[in-house]
Amino acid sequence: MLSNKEKFVIVGLRTPDQTPEFFEESMIELDRLVFTAGGETIARLDQNLKKPVSATFIGKGKLEQLAEILQMEECQSVVFDDDLKPNQARNIEKALGEEIKVLDRSGLILDIFATRARSTEARIQVELAQLEYLRPRLTGMWQHLSRQYGGSIGARGPGETQLETDKRVLSRRIAMLKGKLEKIERQRENRRKRRRGQFRIALLGYTNAGKSTLLNALTHSDAHVEDKLFATLDPRTRTYYDAWGRRLLFTDTVGFIRKLPHHLVESFRSTLAEAQEADILLIVADSCHHALKDHLAVVHKELDRMGLRDRPSQLILNKVDLAEDIIRAELARNYPEAVFISSTEGEGVQELLESILERAPIRNAGGKYSIQN
Repeated sequence: MLSNKEKFVIVGLRTPDQTPEFFEESMIELDRLVFTAGGETIARLDQNLKKPVSATFIGKGKLEQLAEILQMEECQSVVFDDDLKPNQARNIEKALGEEIKVLDRSGLILDIFATRARSTEARIQVELAQLEYLRPRLTGMWQHLSRQYGGSIGARGPGETQLETDKRVLSRRIAMLKGKLEKIERQRENRRKRRRGQFRIALLGYTNAGKSTLLNALTHSDAHVEDKLFATLDPRTRTYYDAWGRRLLFTDTVGFIRKLPHHLVESFRSTLAEAQEADILLIVADSCHHALKDHLAVVHKELDRMGLRDRPSQLILNKVDLAEDIIRAELARNYPEAVFISSTEGEGVQELLESILERAPIRNAGGKYSIQN
């Protein structure tokens, strides 16, 4: 994890396809990501361009300004709000100096995930995503080591570069991790088969929307809760029994975020498969967040990518205890299908549970389940 209170300058590039509100929210979120990683934002630099500069992402003048800020603030770390191409990252590092660490949003998110991974599966998933992220960037990292290993016994002849060696090592490691994930996925699939006679509910949503708190409220459990982005990586399943003896399985999943690294989504596909087996998806959102509409758009985009858009779902607007009456009235007009709750205060939780139970099957005398009308 990043060192405690490591100082960062955050950099954002706004293009014409981004509204001012979207860009501002993305930069605020980047600051939150720095905080979650254990760092501190001490300065921010923005630029408006039609498109990123191919060589350095931001313009020459802004790059010089960035160097001045880093020197003035005695800061040695900078993070960009968008992904940098390998050549852009190398050129920026050359311009700023070797002592400056240059990250992009994906690299920062991967760093956070690496510190949050607890289970064996999560650690494998994160390492795989990191290596996939690293592979195209090896050339710049090892450029200073790309010398020939020739002349000594056992290494005579044309030799090979350190870069070529590392690429092969990396590829073998990636293949090994994918093999481990496939084995874990087969074990997961066996567990899912055993659960297919049970009613399953998956909690999905934007990171820090309160999914884990809701899981605790619904099942009277004690899942870890923290007011930080990506507090939960491993899916957690908790059981609820009602007076009829019905067993409901609630599963909390990893949260989404805008510009989520592609490799990370691919690596966590087996984890998110829990949602693909669910009978109902609970889409949890922070009702008080000023970017609520954008957050829901991100979630629906990810559901589309996972092929879950048509799965039965229920929108849950959480944290309504923090919303003023006029805001709640506006939300009710804009989202008439939503269920309003406060996971921390318990408001609406019992009503939500009852609405889920109305959809759940009842076991008849023969031991089989039938859906209530």
